[in-house]
Amino acid sequence: MTTPTVYIIDDDRMARESLKWLIESAGLPVQVYESGLDFLDQVDASMSGCVLLDVRMPEINGMELYAKLKQRDVMLPVIIVTGHADVAMAVRAMKAGVYDFIEKPYNDALMLERVQNAITCDQDKRCSQQRVAAIRACADQLTPREQEVMHYVLNSTQNKVIAAELGISIKTVELHRANLMTKMQARTSTELVRLALIASLE
Repeated sequence: MTTPTVYIIDDDRMARESLKWLIESAGLPVQVYESGLDFLDQVDASMSGCVLLDVRMPEINGMELYAKLKQRDVMLPVIIVTGHADVAMAVRAMKAGVYDFIEKPYNDALMLERVQNAITCDQDKRCSQQRVAAIRACADQLTPREQEVMHYVLNSTQNKVIAAELGISIKTVELHRANLMTKMQARTSTELVRLALIASLE
């Protein structure tokens, strides 16, 4: 994961520099771009932090850029910053999944608060994704039989019923159950259920 950075995209040089100064005053790393195309040339899904994005720009406007970021699975929270806001635009932006919408002129303290919130949201989401990936990696280590047994365990099925359903001995069920619990790094059935819910294993 990269260092959380605030990416400012605005074709207005004064607006870019003003925002850059404000964000840097809070001790946050900043990168500035004068066009959406410049940003698209460098962005990738590993970049973390948030994007401050002007709406009205030449070549590609803010909403078009946001759509392209989503197409590339770049999930950075995007804060739209515009001096040409209207209710309809704000509604479209929020429905499209934009994190926040701020009108110029903005309050500096409010801007910093929204940026910090967006970065925290991004970090939380990435940690959650890493957690899901780790759980699924554990599940991928299970043998087909262990996966079958886990299915029964997740449905609170008793060992003797699992044995009858699968046509194996209770001792074998217990062995598979012990192995899958070890591989899933779960100490109890309740913890296994929680892991399955987090990673949508069932």
